[in-house]
Amino acid sequence: MYKESDLSFKGINRLAIPAIISGIAEPLLSITDTAIVGNIDLNPVESLAAVGIAGSFISALIWILAQTRSAISAIVSKYFGAKKLNEISSLPAQIMTINIVLSIVIYLVSVHFVTEIFQLYNAKNIILEYSISYYKIRVIGLPLTLLIFSVFGVFRGLQNTFWPMIISIVGVSANVVLDFALVYGVEGFISPMHIEGAAWASVISQAIMAILALILMLIKTPFSLKLVLPFNKELKPILSISFNLIIRAIALNLALYFSNSYATKYGDTYIAAQTILFQIWVFFAFFVDGYSSVGNIVSGKLLGEKAYDKLWRLSIILSKYSMIVATILALFCALLYQSIGQLFSEDTLVLESFYSVFWLVLIMQPINAVAFVFDGIFKGLGEAVILRNLLLTATFFGFIPALLIGDYFDLKLTAIWIAFTVWMLLRGGILIIVFRKKYLYKNT
Repeated sequence: MYKESDLSFKGINRLAIPAIISGIAEPLLSITDTAIVGNIDLNPVESLAAVGIAGSFISALIWILAQTRSAISAIVSKYFGAKKLNEISSLPAQIMTINIVLSIVIYLVSVHFVTEIFQLYNAKNIILEYSISYYKIRVIGLPLTLLIFSVFGVFRGLQNTFWPMIISIVGVSANVVLDFALVYGVEGFISPMHIEGAAWASVISQAIMAILALILMLIKTPFSLKLVLPFNKELKPILSISFNLIIRAIALNLALYFSNSYATKYGDTYIAAQTILFQIWVFFAFFVDGYSSVGNIVSGKLLGEKAYDKLWRLSIILSKYSMIVATILALFCALLYQSIGQLFSEDTLVLESFYSVFWLVLIMQPINAVAFVFDGIFKGLGEAVILRNLLLTATFFGFIPALLIGDYFDLKLTAIWIAFTVWMLLRGGILIIVFRKKYLYKNT
């Protein structure tokens, strides 16, 4: 069970490829909604804008609340490396219970204030109506998503990305089928539900994934789902790591909020185009995040083994692989530049805005790749304070100033994506500098 970490091409990709497949499940759920909703007959531009606004807020909630996934992965991998898993046997069930209770509270509060929330995004009239309708259904899946992420964190800590991949494949497949059936309807059986059908498709898919995740955790891990007291000794460190990562996620989502708020201010076609651009960006991010996940998984185990020389080698290998993958993806999209936009919308003005900025999304992908890899490594090392301070710096001293300057010169969507580029340069560059100073000469 306790194998030595394999940093060969085969060993890295044995973890990375399943992690890539499982990692893109959530963005694929959203990107499927985006593509299908953008091509419905009833108000497609407004529907696309609403999915972008509501989906952005849901993603914000998930990314903020799901930080325990990285925390529990770091702790489990550390104990896995130290061969002491029995000492944290009660931990996963305790974390899952806390996540579910917290997500239910967030659900109740957010639904109560949903109109005010989307008005902050500059949504109004039919876009506001659609955003509220989509959100009230889609957010039902929030507790399910957090439960799934907790199970994924346990599997990753055990150096296993295969079962999360299986869960994700089942969920994505179910979502695609349900999207077509519920959005467009099935003649004689199901009436078209339009944007609400997309929301229900996501919720049902998440329920299927949650059930499968719980079953596999019982069968394939040494952990139980039974809540046992007293609280495990590692719960406090996990909550501390999670708290810092939550502050980090809030700073991250502040950048996402400003991007959608400004795009909505520019007009319906701009927020519709921004929705497509952001969904593609997130898809890229989660695709490359497979190597980030390996960093998260293996770095914690290497820390437990005190193998600092391997830790440095790991960062070099993962950066190289992730940049290669990101570049291939970007080149592939460049070849299909026109076709990709047409998958999401047939509106001429939306496509014009999309094409004017898509090139910038593509050229920043290798930068993103390195930033995500080191982000994953630092999560695995439990360096939550560094990650928190980094995102605060990158958002308040990078993204927001760049956005305001671009907005002043009326660059519209170009301003938003220049700001994202600056943001990612800071995130990757600062982490590389800190990592070199802190871990490169640890053994000497």
